[in-house]
Amino acid sequence: MLHLYSMYLSVIIPAKNEEKHIERTVRSVFDYLTSRNIEHEIIVVSNGSTDRTDEIVRQLIVAAVPTLKLVDYSHTAGKGYAVKQGMLKASGQFRMFMDADNSTTINHIEKMMPYFNQGYDVVIGSIAIKGKKVAKGSEPAWRILFGKMGNIFIQIMAVPGIHDTQRGFKIVTAQAAEDIFPRITIMHWGFDVEMLALARKFGHKIKEVPVDWHNDPNSRVGLKAYFEVLLETVKVRWNLITGLYNKSAQ
Repeated sequence: MLHLYSMYLSVIIPAKNEEKHIERTVRSVFDYLTSRNIEHEIIVVSNGSTDRTDEIVRQLIVAAVPTLKLVDYSHTAGKGYAVKQGMLKASGQFRMFMDADNSTTINHIEKMMPYFNQGYDVVIGSIAIKGKKVAKGSEPAWRILFGKMGNIFIQIMAVPGIHDTQRGFKIVTAQAAEDIFPRITIMHWGFDVEMLALARKFGHKIKEVPVDWHNDPNSRVGLKAYFEVLLETVKVRWNLITGLYNKSAQ
């Protein structure tokens, strides 16, 4: 089936109570893409925000960023749900999501997009391979340790050969998005694992690319999230074994 896409790049930014970061991140994305004449849309998906996140985005739409859209809902459903909603509403030939705190900046697309010309369908940022740069204080020692231990388990259970599944900077083709995101069942931190497992299942080539990472020291991602990812990885494995993903996408 032939698909026609009206935009080159869709940028999805999931956000929950990100009034501290959202304006700076949106403006940086818009300024970068417009300065290079890249046709695009920016979709902020507000994940049950209770601060001024929604208000700030609406003001930006009117005053400064005409390519910006807001998807908001009152309930908190998890980052996976937010990314899924953004991907399903996107129009781009290429669709990416990035963190609201701008941990990895938009200019990284310069070294990621060329891989699509080499036959890759999913290109993901990583801080677990040679060439990555992690800002001091971005990854505490406990997070590095649990990340490495957890990744061994994730590779065994779901996505062998992928050294960092959890970075919030991933780009997919429109076709890959349409194969993957309607089938996403995990709505929290483990959705990245499910996304990559589905990409593999449907024959999409994945490229892992080193990125610069400057995480907010006050990030809400705590130890609980790591155990949640591991439990949800088991769910992904079970879904693969039982053939859940073989069903038609809803």
